[in-house]
Amino acid sequence: MTPVASAPSASGSSVTVVTQTRVKPEFDGEFSHWQQRINDVVERFPGFVDRQVMPPSPPVQPDWVIVQRFTDIAAAQAWLSSPDRQGLVAHAQPWLVGHDDVHIIEDSTPPSHSSAVSFVVSTRIRPGQENAFRDWTQRINTAQTRYPGFQGFKLNPPIAGVQDDWVTILQFDTDAHMNAWLTSPERQTLLKEAEAFTVESHMRTVRSGFEQWFQLDGAMSRAPAWKMNMLTLSALYPVVFLFGFFVQTPILMKLWGWPFWLALFAGNVAGVTILNWLVPWVGKRFAWWLQPAGMDTRKMTIIGIVAIVALYGLFLLAFSRFP
Repeated sequence: MTPVASAPSASGSSVTVVTQTRVKPEFDGEFSHWQQRINDVVERFPGFVDRQVMPPSPPVQPDWVIVQRFTDIAAAQAWLSSPDRQGLVAHAQPWLVGHDDVHIIEDSTPPSHSSAVSFVVSTRIRPGQENAFRDWTQRINTAQTRYPGFQGFKLNPPIAGVQDDWVTILQFDTDAHMNAWLTSPERQTLLKEAEAFTVESHMRTVRSGFEQWFQLDGAMSRAPAWKMNMLTLSALYPVVFLFGFFVQTPILMKLWGWPFWLALFAGNVAGVTILNWLVPWVGKRFAWWLQPAGMDTRKMTIIGIVAIVALYGLFLLAFSRFP
């Protein structure tokens, strides 16, 4: 894995270390066990806060993404240069493919949750061209905010003695919206302009948002709670009804003789488990309604309300016919 040079003193802000690495397919099992060893070691390391490991999700995300958060830059750098980590990294080196990226990103905001898609760009700038790059970044950021599904970005400048590259993290709500921007003629034109002041860039996609680790600049507001509640109800009602009709009453209570309070608890456990998958699935189908873009926002909101109320009606009609 790419080594990182010694760090300056702590800056006082929390720090996220993002590592993206590609593993030879035949060594996925070994790497997974190795990653657990890394987790066991880093969790005991001074200054460690939390971490997340995202396995590959081909074809969108072929890399392993390891996100580790520390109290400050000194703690992060101490971990990166520690003998424990260096020994583990050397052990895994034969399993890796090509260039991997290790980025240190300073931030002071608390974690939150997101299931968006992120695009990480590591850019090396020609000496003396930093202002040109900043101006260009402002223009490309302005352009991408106009595209559907945009949720935010973060630009992290180089950290002296630690990281020479500028790191940009771009976030969209879905793969389709992300790809629409990445392949747009407008972006291709802007990238062509950047060739005059950049040396090289590395770009990787992560099938998970980074917002749980730090606040993105220019982030759009989340969907209103009442919309999410309406969608949750559209998923909750059929789950509760069908589980109660086919499992809770005939099996748990009549066949196995469970009391109502225990069977109800089992039904709630099953419902929460199923909703953990079902609600995000429903949310993706109604993304156009949760965060409508464009001039017809009010119209789209009304259409979504009508569609969901109609869905309620269909469920009520269908379930009323059950014996």
